[in-house]
Amino acid sequence: MRHFIVLFLLLATPLHAQDTNDSAPATDTNTPAETIAVDDVADDSAIRDRLKKIYGAAKNAGWLTDTDVVLDSGIVTLQGQADTDEHRQWAENVARKTEDVVAVINELTIKSEVDLESTRQVVTKSLDSLWTDFLIRSPLLIAAFVLLALTSILAKAIGWLVHRLLDKRGMRTSLKDLIYQLTSIAIWIAGLLVATVVAFPGMTPSKALTVLGLGSVAIGFAFKDIFENFFAGILILWRYPFDRGDFITCSDLTGEVREITIRNTLIRKLDGELAVVPNATLFKNNVDVLTSQPQRRVRIICGVAYDEDVDQSREVIREAVQSCESVQGKRTVEVFANEFASSSVNFEVAWWTGSKPTDIRRSRDEVVGAIKRHLDEAGIEIPFPYRTLTFKNPSDEQVFQSVQEKSKGT
Repeated sequence: MRHFIVLFLLLATPLHAQDTNDSAPATDTNTPAETIAVDDVADDSAIRDRLKKIYGAAKNAGWLTDTDVVLDSGIVTLQGQADTDEHRQWAENVARKTEDVVAVINELTIKSEVDLESTRQVVTKSLDSLWTDFLIRSPLLIAAFVLLALTSILAKAIGWLVHRLLDKRGMRTSLKDLIYQLTSIAIWIAGLLVATVVAFPGMTPSKALTVLGLGSVAIGFAFKDIFENFFAGILILWRYPFDRGDFITCSDLTGEVREITIRNTLIRKLDGELAVVPNATLFKNNVDVLTSQPQRRVRIICGVAYDEDVDQSREVIREAVQSCESVQGKRTVEVFANEFASSSVNFEVAWWTGSKPTDIRRSRDEVVGAIKRHLDEAGIEIPFPYRTLTFKNPSDEQVFQSVQEKSKGT
């Protein structure tokens, strides 16, 4: 019966202490009681025995360890360890509410050792809570994934429809790509907002847009280069400096534009390699569009010997160039005497051909071969470099000739 009463007080006291602690403001442990009795005061030993019995029951429950109660004229000093701060405060409240206790000095410490079992229980409880929450929200998550799949299908379908409509209007390719990509982005943003509201019922479109607006500031600083390439891609597609299929040169990169996206441009180089170039690079640097016109002018230098007739050489070179199939605009072939070189009179030869790099290489090969054949047939010399040696003293010339004869003899 005695143990039952102690256990009842042990279970009842925390509730009473907690309610009192919640309703009354916190007081200093050294603050004396409002009234201190003089007559009929309980003995310190009786208070100590009473508190030890209560703390002993708490020790069996694992709340307190190595608890000692020291009393001096109604002042209680608690020593030992508590497993949690809540139980430490509970022990102090029990002593404070005991009759004839004047003040309480709480020297209980919190256990610092790691309780693996308690940690395991906390982790298990957290995982169980997450799993339960996942099971509760799983239908909403499945519905959100279905909406995302429908968004993907809708984006492709509307993109195809936009392409069909724009093709009928004869709009240029780069502008069609821009409208298609912006339409896809708008559909995906709307689909993500709807899926977020479905997956998280407490989220509204206005809240989602607010979070998106606040987050875009931080994202803008973190991904500055990505947004720079994004807007550069929009400007490239809108202003139409080049299009798919064009050959361009940027710095040391030359190749064919295969695809222009919002973020980067895919360029197939002349050696077959695929280069992925950020749009900001193309937007900031000089870009030469080699195929902006269907034809390009090609120039080469051709030299004839000083003994040859300049006018005859000019006409022979002109006829040779005009005979080539890759030359476009036969009447626009131009041959001009350009300079007096060290061993020849040089002509600048210019003609028009296709604008692609392969067209230019093929045409240059045909023209050079034709000029060589026509000059050979006309007996016009394409000279090697000549070097004339002048000797100040006749003896030096004789020495050189003797050396030259010896070298020929060997």
